[in-house]
Amino acid sequence: MPDLRIHREHDLGLEKARKIAWKWAEDAEKKFDMECTVIEGEYSDTVEFTRSGVSGRLVVAADHFDLDAKLGFLLGAFSRTIEGEIEKTLDDLLAKGGAGGAKKAAAKAPAKAAAKKR
Repeated sequence: MPDLRIHREHDLGLEKARKIAWKWAEDAEKKFDMECTVIEGEYSDTVEFTRSGVSGRLVVAADHFDLDAKLGFLLGAFSRTIEGEIEKTLDDLLAKGGAGGAKKAAAKAPAKAAAKKR
């Protein structure tokens, strides 16, 4: 299964980042029929999302977003398109969220390389 990894740094702080993540989750539910669950934490939140053929999580921290997703076989053929749409949506939301906005960093990394770092 193809994996998507998207990382965005920002300087918005946790409260503003939370609002952006919740907006992203609402949009994903409406636009892509995703089921999203927000798990709030003291220093970061996790938005878990799922639907047929897709599962993943968006980790929201005071200074970054990390999105990991697994695509099923059928959606795997569209992984570049899906990744581009997610990046555009996150970047747009971050740009609206504050003057500092997003800082692109390591937009995608192979799953094996990411697993070695953990």
